Formats: sequence, C-alpha cells, structure tokens
Amino acid sequence: MKSISKISFFVFFVLTIACTIAFAEGISVSQDLPENPVMSTGPLGEQAVSAKTLSLTAAEVDKIKAGNYTAAISFHYSGNDWSKAQALALQETFEKMGIKVVAITDAQFKPEKQVSDIETIMAKNPDIIVSIPTDPTATAPAYKRAAEAGIKLVFMDNVPANMKPGIDYVSVVSADNYGNGVVSAEIMGEALNGKGKIGIIFHDADYFVTKQRAQGFEDTIKKEFPDITIAARGGFVDPNDSAGVASAMITRNPNLDGIWVNWDVPAESAISILRSSGINDVIITTCDLGENVAINMAQGGMVKGIGAQLPYWQGVAEAIIAGYSLLGKDVAPYYAVPALKVTRDNLLEAWKIVYNAEPPNTITRYFK
Repeated sequence: MKSISKISFFVFFVLTIACTIAFAEGISVSQDLPENPVMSTGPLGEQAVSAKTLSLTAAEVDKIKAGNYTAAISFHYSGNDWSKAQALALQETFEKMGIKVVAITDAQFKPEKQVSDIETIMAKNPDIIVSIPTDPTATAPAYKRAAEAGIKLVFMDNVPANMKPGIDYVSVVSADNYGNGVVSAEIMGEALNGKGKIGIIFHDADYFVTKQRAQGFEDTIKKEFPDITIAARGGFVDPNDSAGVASAMITRNPNLDGIWVNWDVPAESAISILRSSGINDVIITTCDLGENVAINMAQGGMVKGIGAQLPYWQGVAEAIIAGYSLLGKDVAPYYAVPALKVTRDNLLEAWKIVYNAEPPNTITRYFK
C-alpha cells in the first residue's frame, strides 16, 4: 500500500509539474502596458481592439507547434530600433509557437524592391507573411498574389490598397499613432510654455500611420496651444532626404522655437543640421523611442519628449494573430497598442516598457 501511495504521489507530482510547464508556455501581450485609450482608427476606419486582449493558451501553442508552420517578415526598411524590436519580438514569439522564420527582408523604402522581396519569399512557400507595405498601391498586386496562394497575411501599421480584412488579409496591428502625435504635441506645448513658432517635418507619402501622427500633433497644437504658431512645414518621402528638408526649413526660418519630426530617424537628421548651423536651443519632439534620440534626451539635449510606440509588444501581437489564423479563431480587423508619453523623467522606465528590455548603458550612464 505504501509503494502504491508513493507511486500515486509521484504521478501527482509529475502531472502538477507538467501542468505548470504547460501553463507557462502560454503566450500573451503584456498586461502591464499603459491603460491609455486608443485614439486612432484603423486604415479602413475600424475601431481599435486593444492588443492586450490577445493570448494563446498552452494547448493552443501545442496545436500550432504540431503544424510545423513557417513564416516570413517583410519590412519597409529595417535600419531603425522600431524594426529591430519588431523583428526580435516576432522571432521570439514564433519560436515559442514552433513556427520557423524562413526569411526577413528589408525593402529600403523602395516599393519595387519590396515587390521583389515578396516574390522571393513566396518561392519559400511560407504559411504566414508579416509585413509593412512600403507603398500601399505599388505593392498591392504582390500582396494579392500572396493571398491568392493561400498565405496568411498579417500587416504592421498599414495595408495595401483594395485589400479587405478577413478576405485578403488576417488583420493589421499598429500603435496608437494619432495618440503619439497628441502626446508629442503636449510635450512641445509644455516645453515652450504655450508660446512660440514651430516647424513640422512630416512624411509626405500615402502612409496611414505617419499621417495620423501628424494630424494628432497639429490638432492638439491648434486646440490646446493657440499661442503656438505653425510657421513652417516641410515634407519628405525617403527619410534619407529629411536632412535637406530640415536644412531648407532652418535657412528660411532661423528663429523657430521648436520642430516636430514624424519619427526618430529623420529627427536625428534635423538635430545634426541644427548643430552644424550653430543652433542648440530649438525644442524637438517626435515619435518612436530610438536609441539616438533617447541619448539626446538623457543628455538634456534638444529632444524634450517622444510619443513612443511599443514595437516589441506590437510584434508579439502580430505573431499571436498569425497563430489565431492558423487555429481558425476569430480575429478583429484592427488591433492597437497604446501610446506612451516619454520625457527625460520617465525615460528609463519607458525603455523597459517599449522594448521589454533594460535600457543600454549609452542611456543609463547619464542618470548615474
């Protein structure tokens, strides 16, 4: 009897450990993300569903693993911290799901290269493609061919023209880009004490998310800070051209008090142009918490704040949605992660939220 009891206890112990391990293998978007309401709507005007609602149970993960699925990732460009964080999250989450990533491509902001990238990816016969279109119109035929081939498409931020959720693609996940524009405007207004002349360097392309950021910024400045004048605007299509836009703006408007830039990489160009012109007192706000603008903020430089996306958790959400599609689960057409207001005061904690990692020494050394 004693030996049977010992066996029963051992079996119970093993089952308990197995259940604990199985539970630990479930996947979800962090519940510690900001509670801010999402202000953006989707590319087709859809109401946002919080990405925090997304999760897979251990049993669902095991079912996906049994399918031996493959995935590919096609970026518009991958030369920034946002893309790197997305790629890392997608790879880590797909690995937990037993999904092999067979390709990661960088279109270098060239639509024709992305079309070629998608054709190359299709030759590998993936079950899933996660992508952000470089140009919604020019790349649409390539994505449609992928959809017709039975590949499940999950989009980051933007969708190709004339494609419908639930028919041509699974869903799209974005940050609250309008909200990021709002918070970057609030930081600008507060830093200028509600008065001054500013310039806007915007993304002059058919890009849903960057348009929403600019709209959120302008709407908030006009509504909340009527004594701040938008004195100059300049647009770029390729971020490599943003330095020329900044240079022209500063030449024509040497007395600007502040400049808002659509995201961190072109903001770096604006900072460089300002410094080379001997100007160091212009207030800069932008979107996306890249390392270089974070360092500038940590140093007490021109960057006073950022409306931050949460790219790591956006990537986790995209991978989970891909899993939903493989399981045949219902999926909403548009999910979003909330905006995060970042200033020097909360920079270190914000970095942990944005990237699911400790901030690097290049930033922390300015707080010691």
